[in-house]
Amino acid sequence: MPHLGAQPFANASGTPLLRRSSACSLAVMYLFFWYFSGPLQWLIYHADVAGLDGFWQASAASLLWLIPPLLFPRWTRPIVGLIGLVLWMCSLTALAYFLIYGQEFSQSAIFIMFESNMSESSEYISQYFSWSKLAVLVAYTVIALGLWFRVRPVAFSGRAKVVLCLLIAFASVGYSALHEYRKRGDLDMRIGKFQQNLQSASPWQMVIGYTQYRQQLADMANMFEGWKAIAPLQHQVDAHAGQPATMVLVIGESTDRQRMSLYGYTRQTTPQLDALRPELDVFDQVVAPRPYTIEVLQQVLTFADQEHPDLYLTTPSLISMMKQVGYKTFWITNQQTMTQRNTMLTTFSK
Repeated sequence: MPHLGAQPFANASGTPLLRRSSACSLAVMYLFFWYFSGPLQWLIYHADVAGLDGFWQASAASLLWLIPPLLFPRWTRPIVGLIGLVLWMCSLTALAYFLIYGQEFSQSAIFIMFESNMSESSEYISQYFSWSKLAVLVAYTVIALGLWFRVRPVAFSGRAKVVLCLLIAFASVGYSALHEYRKRGDLDMRIGKFQQNLQSASPWQMVIGYTQYRQQLADMANMFEGWKAIAPLQHQVDAHAGQPATMVLVIGESTDRQRMSLYGYTRQTTPQLDALRPELDVFDQVVAPRPYTIEVLQQVLTFADQEHPDLYLTTPSLISMMKQVGYKTFWITNQQTMTQRNTMLTTFSK
């Protein structure tokens, strides 16, 4: 009498159905995780913004999320759904940024996002909102949900499961970490390059960006503490000493000289400044040394510049020089600095 339980997991060609089913389930699960990083990197490549490195790095890093559902197959759908929710939220921001600017979501953009308050964020959204972009984001979400509904548990034996998880860990992050460790001599360079490789995949771009933002906050606080110990300039005098004088420094971070007639724009957008042109020193060959306001001010208000970025550590700031010759200094801003959430602007204004 034939053994009835001998072939229920094999097809006519002899291929074990259980093994093939597990491979298909694993592929669908990987496709779900890859979806939140790979397609965007492919778009970035085809927009000639970057090479294919980001695509391959994102594809490798996406493998890492297979490990939790492999280890706990009974909870596959909830685990995959929870991880997918985090990946979706982080990737949605990067996709929206690409739709608006046609560029990859950068560390500078992440810093600006963490610095912005609710009023600035709502104003930004209202300015760049469009129904077409919303439709793309909705379609992106619907496809993600469709992939999640197709996710199934993956059945592997205990030993095969452990071996597979180790292989996935090595392929996703282990190889990159080992490669950078052998290639770079300095530990900070190793960590920095490894983080850079991970940032092509969601959610590492946001996680690493926020970590670096917090580190820069701490560095800025230490920098200001260090300024207190910097010796004042020697032989500094005020040419107008003893006379009442008010010096006003205006920092307009959103002003674009490309739309100011003072700098040659065809429409008369700055008529009062145009009238004062003979009395003004107009600097029209200036390039910002950094991509966003806080880092620019670190050099604009100190002796530091693009070629000597660390001079702020050993020389006094403009504010310190003003105080040295007897000026009282005040900070007036239309941005939110008195807040429970510590930001670079709050630290700087203090």
